[in-house]
Amino acid sequence: MRTSSAKPADAQAARKWWIVDAKDQPLGRLASKVAGVLRGKTKPTFTPHVDTGDFVIIINAAQVKVTGRKPEQKSYYRHTGRPGSIRAETFRHVIERRPEVPIEMAVRGMLPKNSLGRGLLKKLKVYPSTVHPHSAQKPEALKL
Repeated sequence: MRTSSAKPADAQAARKWWIVDAKDQPLGRLASKVAGVLRGKTKPTFTPHVDTGDFVIIINAAQVKVTGRKPEQKSYYRHTGRPGSIRAETFRHVIERRPEVPIEMAVRGMLPKNSLGRGLLKKLKVYPSTVHPHSAQKPEALKL
């Protein structure tokens, strides 16, 4: 019996669009499920070195939930590259300023750290409210 391997052209033809409501969902659990769908692990044609995943739209990103004292303790860091210029910001401040950033960073950390992972991240669309411009793609609801 031969093992089949997905080809990039075949995978692009079978892509679907999914929509996920992040309201009151735990951040880490949401990110791990979305990363699996982006990667294509929910399909029988999954191939580790080929992008076989689907597009994912996340709505209500501003209402994602974290447990315990994480709103005050969880920090997001960025660095400009100059000495002494590291900046830290708590989850609470990030979610007020740009609500899509915590979800994007959580999913990015669960994807491969190479060109395949960068391509997979482009298929993730995150919006702070229920309004999104992808209704023409007819996304289906994804149960988590």
